[in-house]
Amino acid sequence: MVICAVLVATSFTVGAAIAGGLDPAVLTLVRFLLASVLLWPYVGLRSGLCFSWSAIWRCGLISATLVIFFWCMFLSLRYTSALNTSIIFTLVPSISGIYAVFLVGERLERGRLIALACGMVGAVWVIFRGDVSLLRAMAWNKGDLIFLAGCFAMGFYTPLVRLLHRGEPMTVMTFWILVTGSGWLLLITGYRLFFIDWAAVPLMVWGGIGYLALFCSVITFFLTQYAVPYIGPTKVMAYSYLYPGFVLVIDLILGHGWPGWAILPGILLVLLAMVVIQRTAKISS
Repeated sequence: MVICAVLVATSFTVGAAIAGGLDPAVLTLVRFLLASVLLWPYVGLRSGLCFSWSAIWRCGLISATLVIFFWCMFLSLRYTSALNTSIIFTLVPSISGIYAVFLVGERLERGRLIALACGMVGAVWVIFRGDVSLLRAMAWNKGDLIFLAGCFAMGFYTPLVRLLHRGEPMTVMTFWILVTGSGWLLLITGYRLFFIDWAAVPLMVWGGIGYLALFCSVITFFLTQYAVPYIGPTKVMAYSYLYPGFVLVIDLILGHGWPGWAILPGILLVLLAMVVIQRTAKISS
């Protein structure tokens, strides 16, 4: 899961690098299509595609949350930093937990509530760079607001998977989520494909899309599926709190500089949220 967290953290930096190369919806469509093609042979040989109209509507509903999230992600990275998006993303487990209370009747125990509070305070701290005056003025970056909206959509993903899963292998469900997500994007943005000068799309953008599809979609899926039986879904979810720290390290390696010591308390609070969830999961198990 540490390897998985590193790969997901790189997706924010890679996404920021290629966000201006294509329309956000088209970029997301190409990523979904490529990830579907990469996963297709494995699913077909191991489990069969298991097509059914029931699977299509269930996976279509789930994929809508991902489509909104990734569209918001690529659009927001035109206006905000990879670090900010990675910090805001730490709100997703808490948002999912709140949705799960209403959709699947999940209980939020005290430990999860503490983690929710720590994660939210830490995220807000980093977004406003520890500047209380900015917080009072509610000086939200445009990109932060766009990505926050995407995170509220992404929060539905896990509860909907639990609600709509009917026992099929998760690889099959993931494949159809990618396929139906591609379908949504074709409906929304398909007409734009004919007006894009594909030859003028920079090679870096193609490389970034390929990296996101293979390493940040397919490989992270298999790493997560491998880890869940060993450490449980709650601990797996907690590793998302490592994303901001890894993004910070990646930015430093790439020479993007240090964003300032004022954000450090926020990052520490986010890491504290991870520790609380880990300990809560250990006690409950």
